[in-house]
Amino acid sequence: MSDLLQYQNINTISKQQMTKNKQIPNSKKKSSIWSLIIAYGLFLVSYLLFISPVFAQQINLSISPPHLEVVIKPGKSILVAYTVQNLGDPVVIIPKVLPFVPKDNQGNITIQEDFEGPIRFALDNADLQLDKPFFLKSQAAQQLLLRMRIPDGAPEWDYYYTFFVETQPFPGTEGVTSSQAQARIGSNILATVTQTGVFNVKGRVAFFDVIPRFKLGKNINIFDSSDQIPIVLILENNGKNLFKPEGNIVLSGIFGEKAKYDILPQNILAGSQRVVLASPSAQLNCDLPKNNQEVKLCQNPLSLLLSGFFAGRYTLSAEINFGDNSPTNFFASTSFIGLPFKFLLGLLVVIIAAVILVRRLQKD
Repeated sequence: MSDLLQYQNINTISKQQMTKNKQIPNSKKKSSIWSLIIAYGLFLVSYLLFISPVFAQQINLSISPPHLEVVIKPGKSILVAYTVQNLGDPVVIIPKVLPFVPKDNQGNITIQEDFEGPIRFALDNADLQLDKPFFLKSQAAQQLLLRMRIPDGAPEWDYYYTFFVETQPFPGTEGVTSSQAQARIGSNILATVTQTGVFNVKGRVAFFDVIPRFKLGKNINIFDSSDQIPIVLILENNGKNLFKPEGNIVLSGIFGEKAKYDILPQNILAGSQRVVLASPSAQLNCDLPKNNQEVKLCQNPLSLLLSGFFAGRYTLSAEINFGDNSPTNFFASTSFIGLPFKFLLGLLVVIIAAVILVRRLQKD
């Protein structure tokens, strides 16, 4: 009996010891969880107190008129009313005027960083000046009165400028970091200075030809009959004043068929070349070119792209007039040959297949 009681006591002590051992890890787990919760809370508090929120600024500006062409006499001045509208967030902007020069033969320009030329610019606004920043709130518009003055004795020439507004970093509120983009929007000014009103226009056809798929020698351009025909017409201005060419490109076939494509009016600036455009016959999808030829064509500026089925020899002619002060028409021509390579290849495959089939039938 005593042995049994002793055994029960030992068993009871062992169970209590096991229970105590089980309780220790649970308490440690609970304390670890609470430590994690406290650490995470401290992290959130420090983030909210010491880390600044970042806001991205939305810029949406417009300027009108977007383009200006003027003819001015030396000793005169004109006033142009521009309107700048802010459809985005509030901004600080600076109005500026800088000259530009033609960049390439595709109508692109490069704005120069240093002012030059005889024309003088100023703002007639009472509280605004060029090269001085001002604030423009959201959904607001500001009229800028730009004064252009031509001094006496200014050389008779063309002068090209861009009147633009440029955004500046806007100081954010304390503790807030503002991630701001800088933007520039402008209006090109094409100013012709002349005392008599007579313009100096000297234009010529610098290049007129097709971009062939195949070429024999120097003058024989060959296409497949189903190809699109790319045409490039480049005009050059060697005069003192800009001009807008007029005219057309004519396609003539061996059977007397003709198609005429009008040249679109575009400015050819003094001392520059430009690829002029004609009313389109077909268009390329340069976002998703279908073949190597389209990839090649998308890499070159085109004046015109013809589509159709071309068989035989065709002549392309361009008749150009460089404006009212240049009554003489200028002509240029080129030609190409369309051959049905794909059709003949398909026909050859059909003939060979038919001959093979007939021979097999004869053997059977």
